[in-house]
Amino acid sequence: MKKNKLGSTDLTVSKICFGTLTIGPLQSNMTIEEGSFIIERALSEGINFLDTAELYGTYPYIRTAIRKTGIRPVIATKSYAYSKEQAIKSLEQAMTQLDTDVIDIFMLHEQESEWTMKGHREALDYYLNEKEKGRIRAVGVSTHAVNVVNYAAAMKEIDVISPIYNLKGLGIIDGTGKEMKEAISNAKSMGKGIYTMKPLGGGNIINDYDACLDFLINDEDIDSIAIGMRSIEELEMNIRKISQQEIPQKLREKVSLQKRSLHIEFWCEKCRKCIAKCQQNALSFNHDQIEVNHDKCVMCGYCSAVCDVFAIKIY
Repeated sequence: MKKNKLGSTDLTVSKICFGTLTIGPLQSNMTIEEGSFIIERALSEGINFLDTAELYGTYPYIRTAIRKTGIRPVIATKSYAYSKEQAIKSLEQAMTQLDTDVIDIFMLHEQESEWTMKGHREALDYYLNEKEKGRIRAVGVSTHAVNVVNYAAAMKEIDVISPIYNLKGLGIIDGTGKEMKEAISNAKSMGKGIYTMKPLGGGNIINDYDACLDFLINDEDIDSIAIGMRSIEELEMNIRKISQQEIPQKLREKVSLQKRSLHIEFWCEKCRKCIAKCQQNALSFNHDQIEVNHDKCVMCGYCSAVCDVFAIKIY
C-alpha cells in the first residue's frame, strides 16, 4: 500500500483512508464485531489511516480493531464543537472511547464558510493549545466548500484539510469541481495535508467506479482518499484499485450484488427539488419529510445532483 507524508505534518498515511461512517449507526449499523472485523482486515492489508467523527459513533469499532490487531493507525476525528467547553468534551470523549492519550488529527467538522470557521474559533484555539501540549498531533478542517479550503490554506494554524472532491463535483456547496481542484492545489502548495472524501459522490456515481478512482489516484495534490467500506469485498476491490492492480471480475460481481438503497439524511432542508427531478416517482413528501419508495427507486443518483446540501446518499 502506497503511503504519503501528510502535508507538513510528521504523519505518514496510506493512499486509502478507511472512512468509518459506513459501518456505524448512521449507515450500516453493524455490530461492533462485524464493523471492527473489516477495520482489522484493512489494518492487516496495510491501510494505516482511519477517518471518524464524534457524530459517526464509530470509536468503539476502531478501539476494538486496534486491541485485536495491536496495530495503531493514524486516526483523524472531527467535532462540531464551537465553544471551549464543547471542545473539551469532544476531545475527552474521543480519547476515552478510542483508549488513547493522543489524537493524531482533530478537525472542525463540516465547515461551511470562513464565517463558520470564525464562529468555531474558540474550539479551534482549544485544539491548538492541546496540540502544544502534545495531546493532538495535527489540527484541521473538513468541508464541502471551496471557500473554506482557500481560507484554511491561508491559516498557518491549520495542518490538514479534508475537502469533498470527486469526478462529477457532487456535494460541493459553493463552486465547481474545477474550482475545488484549484483550491486543493493552492492548499497543497501552502504545505497542508490533503485527504479528500466522497470519491464516489456518496454512492451516487458508483457506476463510474473506475473513472472516479482513476481521477484521484495519480493526483499528486491528494495525500489520501477517504473511502467508506462496509464489506471485505469492497475493501479488497478498493485496495486493488488504489494499488493499480487488476480487479478480478468475480470480485467486481460480488460487490455489485451487495444491496444498496437511497437514504435521505437528517439535514435535508425539504426543498423538494429531488422530487421534481425523479423520473421514477420514487420520492414524495409525507409527514413533513422526504420519503423514498424503494420499490420504485433505481438508484440512478440524479436526485442527488439537485440537492444543495448533499443530503441524498446511496449506501
